[in-house]
Amino acid sequence: MPHQDLSTDARAIWQAGVHAVRAERLVRGAISREGDRLTICGRAFQLSELGRIAVVGAGKAGAGMAAAVEEALGDDLVDERVSGCVNVPADCVRSLHRIHLHAARPPGVNEPTAEGVAGSQKILELVGGLSDRDLCLVLISGGGSALLPAPVEGLTLGDKQAVTRFLMEAGATINELNTVRKHLSAIKGGNLARAIRAGHTSTLVISDVVGDPLDIIASGPTVPDRTTPAEALAVLQKFGARPPAVPQAVFDVLESAADKPAEPAPFPDGIENHVIGNNAVALSEAVRKAKELGYSVRSLGSDNEGKASAVGRDLAELCVTARAEIRPPGAGVCIVSGGEPIVELVKTDRPRKGGRNQQLALAALARLWEDGMHGIAILSGGTDGEDGPTDAAGACADSQVVAQALKLNLEPRDFLSINDAYHFFEKAGGLIKTGPTQTNVMDLRVALVSP
Repeated sequence: MPHQDLSTDARAIWQAGVHAVRAERLVRGAISREGDRLTICGRAFQLSELGRIAVVGAGKAGAGMAAAVEEALGDDLVDERVSGCVNVPADCVRSLHRIHLHAARPPGVNEPTAEGVAGSQKILELVGGLSDRDLCLVLISGGGSALLPAPVEGLTLGDKQAVTRFLMEAGATINELNTVRKHLSAIKGGNLARAIRAGHTSTLVISDVVGDPLDIIASGPTVPDRTTPAEALAVLQKFGARPPAVPQAVFDVLESAADKPAEPAPFPDGIENHVIGNNAVALSEAVRKAKELGYSVRSLGSDNEGKASAVGRDLAELCVTARAEIRPPGAGVCIVSGGEPIVELVKTDRPRKGGRNQQLALAALARLWEDGMHGIAILSGGTDGEDGPTDAAGACADSQVVAQALKLNLEPRDFLSINDAYHFFEKAGGLIKTGPTQTNVMDLRVALVSP
């Protein structure tokens, strides 16, 4: 039977989903070595026929992926042939044998930095020095776009930071954001693949985008770009971008490319891209764990998008309906879903802090504020352990949070209206803090309803 403390069960179900997509676990399922035989996603290589093995990449799961690669290859092979550089958040850096983990941005700062540019240049230099006998392993995961900056000629890092901030604050989707970023980069949109001189390249991808589009995940560094500069300009136009909020140089680069489209460089042969983990994997394990705990499960799938506040309200409505239908002593109900909603930041002079998962959980709580949250717990968390520029993965709203908020005279709608969910849950309780999880497959939501 379900646990009396719904938030405890919700956390256990969410954590099970996150554990299923830990980078080390996914990479161990993709790479194996037996003697002279190395197998990568079903493709076998004879080590006696290979030269060097270069490992590069970027993403929030990069540290765990790189560590698992070294483990799979074995100390002898790593010491003799492996070199590498992977751009990761600073709080994910650790010492590995031969793969350098480069601190490309501070924790919670999801935008390009000078450190990221330096790491990207090291990666381009490394892959450009390979030969036909060499193997290149590219490790890509969510967050890779911000961690792998390389401005094209005519742009500065400041230009890229400005356009990134503008689009994120305007509520652009990851597809829209990365459509723009690809056309401003010397490494995204397939340009990393074009720089690699190895005879074979295998890219292992942990997806953080709905539908797993390879050209969008981390802006597709090893995938041909299907978008155009004109489409990037259309995204900027949609959100009313104009100088000085978005520098004129950004428009100049995109307009020049749109007016005089260059013949794209031929895409190299020998590039393989493999999705080794995604939100569906996490969701499946969450379902299994919920059933193990005695819940009747309803899955909404992994492709949920929309505005965080609306998604939270809708989830609350589903819980109200489920609560009305439950007849004791029946099993509790678990509603699970995945995806990545967006938050449109309102203008305010008041201090605020939060992320899409905290916004979603607070919107759900606000919907249930009058009806009460007895018998309901709603948890929304980023599988990467980060939610916006905060130290929390998300938040869990339940009756205990409501009781504390009432005691402190906190009005949820006041916090919700200025995107200040973090400070609400910080005071009332409910923040989920995990630190970096070494993975990133979008968000996972768990709503529990008891008899």
